[in-house]
Amino acid sequence: MTYSVAQLLTQDIPLQPIEIKGWVRTFRANRFIALNDGSTINNIQCVVDFENTDEALLKRITTGAALHIKGDLVESQGKGQTVEIQVNSIDILGDSDPEEYPIQPKKHTFEFLRENAHLRTRTNTFSAVMRLRSTLSFAIHKYFNENGFYYMHTPIITGSDAEGAGEIFKVTALDGKNPPLTDEGTIDYKQDFFGKETNLTVSGQLEAETYAMSLGKVYTFGPTFRAENSNTSRHLAEFWMIEPEVAFMDLDGNMDLAEDFMKSVLGYVLEHNREDLEFLDKRLQDEEKKLPQAQRSEMNLIEKIKFVVDNNFKRVSYTEAIDILRNCKPNKKKKFKYLIEEWGADLQSEHERFLVEKHFKCPVILFDYPANIKAFYMRLNEDGKTVRAMDILFPGIGEMVGGSQREERLEVLKEKMKALDIPEEELWWYLDLRKYGTAVHSGFGLGFERLVMFATGMGNIRDVIPYPRTPQNAEF
Repeated sequence: MTYSVAQLLTQDIPLQPIEIKGWVRTFRANRFIALNDGSTINNIQCVVDFENTDEALLKRITTGAALHIKGDLVESQGKGQTVEIQVNSIDILGDSDPEEYPIQPKKHTFEFLRENAHLRTRTNTFSAVMRLRSTLSFAIHKYFNENGFYYMHTPIITGSDAEGAGEIFKVTALDGKNPPLTDEGTIDYKQDFFGKETNLTVSGQLEAETYAMSLGKVYTFGPTFRAENSNTSRHLAEFWMIEPEVAFMDLDGNMDLAEDFMKSVLGYVLEHNREDLEFLDKRLQDEEKKLPQAQRSEMNLIEKIKFVVDNNFKRVSYTEAIDILRNCKPNKKKKFKYLIEEWGADLQSEHERFLVEKHFKCPVILFDYPANIKAFYMRLNEDGKTVRAMDILFPGIGEMVGGSQREERLEVLKEKMKALDIPEEELWWYLDLRKYGTAVHSGFGLGFERLVMFATGMGNIRDVIPYPRTPQNAEF
C-alpha cells in the first residue's frame, strides 16, 4: 500500500511492506535517503542495501530526484524518528542533474529562492509557509460557513475604484499604438470591449454590500490589484482579500465579529500546523540572534499568535489613542520617525505597534477615526468630524484589519461623494441600496498575505504568496 510521509510519521501504521513516492532531499553514505513528499516538514529515512544495489542506480539518487520506493516499514535505529524504511526496490521516476539543480542542501538567500519560485517549496521554509497558507485559507472558509455566511465571488473586472485612490490597472482591448479617439482627442472607451473604462478590482467590498442587503451575511475571498509603484516588503500588486459584509450590524458588532474571526483562524493553525510553526519559530529566533538586542522581538512566533488568540482586544477611540501617543516617551523624546503633534494625524506602523506592544500589551481595536483620512463609504458620526471606522492592530505588524459601519443614509452618502468628486452615475447601483430598504450594515477587509506573514513570521510579503507580482516583476 502507498502512504504519504506524514501518514508514516504521525499515524500508527503497522510495521509491514509499504510503498512511498517523493523527492530526495539528501543521500548520504550511499545508504541513507531523506525522502520528502510535501505532506510534512519532516523527511522519512529510507535505508538502502548499497552492496546489493546496482551502482548505476545509486548514482542517479541525487537531491531533487523523484523516487518510487518499495520496502519494509521498520522501527528506526537512529534518533529523530520512530520508523524508517528498509528499501527493497527503487524506481527513479525523474532524474535531477546535481550540476544544474538549484535547490541543493545548503542555505539559500530568499532573493535567490524568489528567482527560483517554481522550486522554492522544495525547501523546508517555503513548504511550511505554503502549508500554513493553505490551512489559513481553509480555516477562513470554515469559520464563515459555520457562522451562516454565504461565499460570494465579486467581479475582478470593474468600472469603479472602490478605494478612490486611483491606483488601478486598466483593462482594455483597444490597440495600444492606435486607439480610437473622440472628437476631443481623448481615447474613445465607448469602442472598447466593455463600452466604458474598466480596471482590475481594488476591492470586492461595494459589490459584497449589495448582496449583504439581501442575503444578510456574505463574504468575499478573492484576488485584488493595486497599481502602487511601491517596492517595499509589505506591498504587492496582486494579493488576496477577505471581506465580510453583514446587514443590520453596527460597528460594535463588526468589532465583535472581527475579533472572533481572527482568534478562530489563528487558533486553527496553532492546532493543526504545530510542526510547521515550531520550525518557522526556530528559524525566526535564529535570524533574530543576528540582530542587535533592541531590534529583536519581545515574543517569539508562537507566543505572538497565542498573544492574539488568548487576549481580549482592547477597544480604544482614535482620539484617546492620539492623546496616549502625543504624551508617550518615544514621541516626547522624538524617537518616533513620524512625530504625533495634533489630532487628525494618520497613524504609522510605529505608532500602532507602540499601542499594542508597549502601552496596552494586547491586540488593540481603534475606532472613530477622522473622516478626512478614511474612505467615503464610512458612516459619519454625529460630531461631523469622525466616522464609524475601526482598525485592528497586532504585535510586530501594526494594522491587520480595517473596517467600518457603512454609511446607510442616502443624502449623507451623496454629499460625501460630491465632496470627493465621485460621480453619482458611476455608483448609481450602490446608491440604490440606500433608496430601497436601507439599513445599518458593516464589514471589514483583511489582506490575506498580511495574515500569512503574521502567522509564519516571514518578513517579506513576496515570500508568502506563490508567485509575487511587484513593480517590474511578473515572472512565472
